[in-house]
Amino acid sequence: MSLQLDIVLCHGVLIKPLKFVVQTLINASSQNPNMPDYKVYYFNVKALGEPLRFLLSYGNLPFDDIRITREEWPALKPTMPMGQMPVLSVDGKKVHQSVAMSRYLAKQVGLAGADDWENLMIDTVVDTINDFRLKIAVVSYEPDDDVKEKKLVTLNSEVIPFYLEKLDDIARDNNGHMANGKLTWADMYFVAILDYLNYMTKSDLVANHPNLQRVVDNVTSIDSIKAWIDKRPQTEI
Repeated sequence: MSLQLDIVLCHGVLIKPLKFVVQTLINASSQNPNMPDYKVYYFNVKALGEPLRFLLSYGNLPFDDIRITREEWPALKPTMPMGQMPVLSVDGKKVHQSVAMSRYLAKQVGLAGADDWENLMIDTVVDTINDFRLKIAVVSYEPDDDVKEKKLVTLNSEVIPFYLEKLDDIARDNNGHMANGKLTWADMYFVAILDYLNYMTKSDLVANHPNLQRVVDNVTSIDSIKAWIDKRPQTEI
């Protein structure tokens, strides 16, 4: 499944056909004239755009949270690098690919690894989280009900337990974090995308996995993340 398919399908759950723009820190850019102008373009959902919003919020970097409606998307699509979202704009330069953008922002806010090995540990767990997401998505968005029902058996009995056990072990071994025994963008990525995973599986994936719950608690207890969660638009996904 391509990243674009994953996004377009989740876009179909939009409830309010309104463009929503948030300036996260009023007048912050005027306090630092060298601050880049950040914009996040995505649909009115959390999903793959939320890691970008988490990282920008964590670093107290002001950004425009531009939420595109179903009606607006056809006209806007040709202006995006690969005709898909999320897209990050930095001083007017638009880039795509959610993981690459997250990695870039992590460096800006001090959540990248201290060396090449630490960065490798972060990349491996983020890629594993995305493998997990895609295995869930290919079942969640299966259009044939009979085929979907059969796939759900394997997903729920084998795939989800396998990944949750492995990820919970990683969090246990890293003291409530996803890599390097400390807060990194891997933690932000996992927690930011968790609502999307829960939506697709119709479950609370970390409910019986205390080490993963520690990761969630460690991230959501950060003041800047709490502030973002409190003020972001309330969406199902």
